[in-house]
Amino acid sequence: MADSYIIAIDFGTAYSGFAFSLTEREAEIDPRLKYWGQQVSLRTPKTPTCILFDEHEEFLSFGYEAQSVYFRLRGEEARKKFFFEFFKMSLYGRELNSDVTIEAANGKLVKALKVFTEALRYLKEDALKFISETTGGSLKFTASDFTWVLTVPAIWDPSAKQFMREAATQAGIVIKGKEDRLTIALEPEAASVWCKKLPADGFQTENQVTFDQTSGTQYIVVDCGGGTIDITVHEVLDRGALKELHKASGNDFGGQTVDRKFKEFLKEIFGDSLWDKYEREHPGEMQKMIHQVSVLKETDDDVEISCPYNLGEIANEKQEIEKFFESVRGASWNQGSIKISKEKVRSFFAESLNGITKILREILKKDLRIEYILLVGGYANSKILHQHINSQFGDQFKVLRPSHPQEAIMKGAVMFGRNPAVVASRISTYTYGVSLFQRFDESNHRADKKFTNTEGEWCNDIFCVLVKEDEEVAWDQTKEYIFTPIESDLTQFTFAFYRTQRKIKKLIYVDEWGIEKIGSIVLESPDTTHGTDRQLQLEIKFGATEMTATATDKDSGSTVKIELDFMAKSERSFRNSVWQQ
Repeated sequence: MADSYIIAIDFGTAYSGFAFSLTEREAEIDPRLKYWGQQVSLRTPKTPTCILFDEHEEFLSFGYEAQSVYFRLRGEEARKKFFFEFFKMSLYGRELNSDVTIEAANGKLVKALKVFTEALRYLKEDALKFISETTGGSLKFTASDFTWVLTVPAIWDPSAKQFMREAATQAGIVIKGKEDRLTIALEPEAASVWCKKLPADGFQTENQVTFDQTSGTQYIVVDCGGGTIDITVHEVLDRGALKELHKASGNDFGGQTVDRKFKEFLKEIFGDSLWDKYEREHPGEMQKMIHQVSVLKETDDDVEISCPYNLGEIANEKQEIEKFFESVRGASWNQGSIKISKEKVRSFFAESLNGITKILREILKKDLRIEYILLVGGYANSKILHQHINSQFGDQFKVLRPSHPQEAIMKGAVMFGRNPAVVASRISTYTYGVSLFQRFDESNHRADKKFTNTEGEWCNDIFCVLVKEDEEVAWDQTKEYIFTPIESDLTQFTFAFYRTQRKIKKLIYVDEWGIEKIGSIVLESPDTTHGTDRQLQLEIKFGATEMTATATDKDSGSTVKIELDFMAKSERSFRNSVWQQ
C-alpha cells in the first residue's frame, strides 16, 4: 500500500503545503491538495511557513494560525513567544550540524533542528488528518501507510538535504530502517514533471503559445520561490522521461528579496531609530505589516499599505506623520495609509530581476536548443516578474507559466514519488572525490605529503576523482571503486569525501584551494586475516537526488549500507586509511 499511497510536502520559504494520491500503482495519478486559510477568509494552496512556540519553546501553532495569534500579541507578550518565518533560508549556504541555531523574532536562538522538526510534524499530522476526513473518516491512516516526498531546492548542499531528512525522521514521517519510504525531490524537477503533464491550455502566456512536449523538446524551468531562484534545464526523451542538460543552478534572489527592499524603504521613511523602536516594542504588528507588503508583490500598480496604529502613535510622538514623507521620493501619506508609487515598487524588484536575468543568460550561452522558459513557484505570480522575463527573453523563447504556478511543485512531487526514474539522468554540479594514499613517487608527489609505515612509503591526501563536474549520471547508475588498506592490522576505514568546481587537469591534494570537505563514512572490517590484500568495494549512487553509498568487504562478502554524513564536517578530523588499486 505504501508504494501507491503518496504524500508530498512542499516545504517552502514563504509558504508550505501538501498534495497526495491514493490511486493504485497502475492507475494514472491525479494529485489532490488541501486549501488553507478559511480562518482568515482565504483559500490558498499553501499556508505561510510560520511557526510559533511558547516561552518554554513548546509548539503552539503553524501557518495562518501562527500568524493570527502572533500578530495579535502586544509588546512584552509577543517578546516572550518564539515566532519564526522564512526560516528555511537559514539552511542556505551554511555549514550545518544538528546543533545549528536560528534566531526567532524576539532575537533569541533556538536549535534549527527543533524548529524544522516541529514544522514537519505539524504538516505530517495535518495531512494524515485531512486525508482521513476526505475519505469519509472511515479510514485512519498512519505515516507508515504512505511513501513520503519532501521537496528541497536543487541548489542546496547535501548537508541541507541530510538535515531535512533528519528533521523528517524526528518528526515521525519515517522511522529508522525505513528511510527509503522518504524521497527527497528537487523543487524545479518536481515542477518540470508536472508541467510536462499539463494540457496545452494549462498555461498562461502572452501569445497563446502551446507547450510542445514531444521527444527532443528542451526547456528551462525557473522555480521562483520566496527564498531561492532554482533553475533546471530538461530535454524530453522517448516515453516522456526527462534528461537534465545543465547542472542545477540558481541564487537567493527570490521573492523575499523584494520584501526586504519594501522593509528597507519603510525604515528609510521613518528613520532607523524610530523603526527599530517600533520593531522592538510591537514585533507582532510589524510582522503583520510586512506580510501585507509581501502580498502586494503580485500587482504592478501603486500600492497602499494601512499604517498600523502603534507605528502611527510612535511617529506622531516625534512629529506629524505627514512630515516623514516630505523628503521621500515615491511615497506619500494618504489618510491613514502609506501610498507607494508604481515606479518605486518596481525598483524593489530590480536586484531580484537582475539576479534571475544574469543566471538565465549564463545558461543560454551553452550549446542548447531551448524553446521554452517555464515560470513556477509562488513568486511567479508576480506580474512584474512575468513582464520582465517576457521583455528580456520573449523574442527568442516562449515564456509560459502554469495557470496555478504555486501548485506545480507539490503536484509534481507526488508524481515523482511514484516514479523517480522520470528524471532519467542528471548533471553533476561538482567534481566529487575521496582522500587516499598512493605509493610515494618523488617525481610526482610533494615531499611534505610523504608518509612511512611498515608497508612502505606513501603520499597522503591525494584527491581521487569519483565523478566529474558536468558529467551526466543516470538516476540509477552506481559507480564502483576498489580500495585496499595501507596497513595490515586496520579494522576501521574512513572515507573522507570532498568536492570542488576546479577544473582538474593534474594530481591535486584535498587541502588545496577550492577543495571542500563535505562528509565522511566509516567502514568496520574486523577480519584482518588477509592484511593489506583485503579488497574494499565502494559503490556510490550519484544520479539520484541524494548521494548514497554501499561498502563491501570482498573477503567475507558482507555488505554494509553506509549513510554519508554531510553534517559532521566541522566536528571530526579524518585520517586516510586506504589506497586505490
